[in-house]
Order: sequence, then structure tokens, then C-alpha cells
Amino acid sequence: MKTVPAGLAEHLAQETTTTCHAWRVTRRDGAVLGFTEHDHDLAFDGTTFLAASGFSASEAEAATGLSAGADEVAGGFSNAAIREQDLATGRYDGARVELFLVNWAAADQHVLLNVREIGEVSRAGGQFRAELRSLAHRLSQPQGRVYNRRCDASLGDARCGLDLDLWRGEGAVIAVKDASRIVVSGLGGFASDFFRQGVLTFAGGVAVDVDAHEKSADGSVELTFWLPLEEPVAAGDTFTVTAGCDKSFATCKRRFANHLNFRGFPHVPGADFAYSYADGERVHDGGPIFQ
Repeated sequence: MKTVPAGLAEHLAQETTTTCHAWRVTRRDGAVLGFTEHDHDLAFDGTTFLAASGFSASEAEAATGLSAGADEVAGGFSNAAIREQDLATGRYDGARVELFLVNWAAADQHVLLNVREIGEVSRAGGQFRAELRSLAHRLSQPQGRVYNRRCDASLGDARCGLDLDLWRGEGAVIAVKDASRIVVSGLGGFASDFFRQGVLTFAGGVAVDVDAHEKSADGSVELTFWLPLEEPVAAGDTFTVTAGCDKSFATCKRRFANHLNFRGFPHVPGADFAYSYADGERVHDGGPIFQ
């Protein structure tokens, strides 16, 4: 049961109230930002809540039980608040959002209404709209492992066990062909496709997936990304890039010699075997399908 502070409860009992909503956003990198729908900044609970963001909330429905409720918050992009590039690069993905009801005439009178997480975000015309999911949505997320021929670990994580320092390169941008292709230096010692399906991280912390890695006859190296860059890059920007892995057992063994840590099930029969039938060409004696 939620307890409303005595001062705020007394204020809410009056015929006229001076209340508004405020949101405190805590990103995964630890950055904390405050926003309010009021026309002046508010400060309470150790956070300053900015009015310049233009935040506003949609109608929300409260439900009992463990159903995953969701509502929305909308606002405009501002250099003092939220930048479009920050949303585009995923800095707010999964951020914790605390919603307060506050008496703007006496900000020390406030109550925490609920805690949500940022879900799907849409952007258009200098505005953004973010879905706020209740924490109950975590209960609908898949748990455990999936029996799949390909590995379900991330390259270099604890389950994979591979030392990425041995599979990492460093370089700098020489030229930008377009939002998806750059020419780089520092990777001349690596063969083409070495970094295909890898991850490139710029010095500013923005990470992108590499779609192609081509080394020309003249020694120049070009990297192509899966998606266009949301933040502009320029010649001289430095980066680190890790080798890619297609999650297959063959790649794990031949390329990384890490097959003993392979986290997939390469010998699981596929759909072709599941839908097959007995015939005179194959032996169904319970023996291993793959040698």
C-alpha cells in the first residue's frame, strides 16, 4: 500500500491543489536526469527536474495482479535535456523511470507513484515518444537457454571465455564515404572479413555492428555497418573493433580454437530430419546422426 506523506495528503484534501508530475530517469550508465511537466524547474529528493524538456504523459491504466501495464511519455529534444542522438544510440534503452506527484508550490511534498522502464521509443519532427513499461514486463521475458545449433553466448563473455584482447584492433577514421561506410587506418594487418559481424566502438562510447570488412589491393581498409551511424563521425576519430563470430561450431573451432567452450548444440537434428521418414537409404538404429 502506498503511503502519502501527511503534508501532501493535507494539500490534496483541499478544494484547490497545485500538483504536477515529475520524472526521474536513471540510465544504465548511471546518469540521472529529472523532468517535469510544470513550467518551472523543481528540486527535491536530490534531483533537479527540468521544465524545458516539454515532458507530458499519456493516460495510464492501473491493474492488479502481475499484468504488465504500460503508458507513454512524450517530449521535445533539447541540448539541456535529451538529445536525439542519445535516444538513437540506445543510451536510454532500459532506463529506470520514477514518476512522482509533487506539489509545485512546496516541492518537499511529493510521493512516488510508480517505477517503470523505458521500452520502445519513436522519434519524429523533433519530438520523441517513449513507452514506459511496468517492471512486471520482465516476467514475460524468455528465461533459460534455447536448444539451438548455434552458440547463444556473446563473444568474449564469461560463458564464451575467449580473451578479446587477442582479437581486437585499433584504428582511426581516414574518410567517411556515407553514414554506413568509413575508410580507416590501423587495420592493415588483418585479412578481409576478419572484423565482419564484429563490434566497433568509437572513443566516445558509441558502438555499432560491422557488416563487412574489406581490404583493397592498395592496402586501404573499408568498414561497412549494419545500420547507418546516428552520430556523425569525422576523419581522425579513433576506435576499437573486435572480431566477429557467426556463432557456428565450425567458426568456433577453426577460427578461435574455442570449441570446448561452445555454448550451442551443433548435433541437434534439424527440421529436415524431424520431418523425414524411414526409407531404404538410411539406417534408423538409434545411433548418432552426426559423427
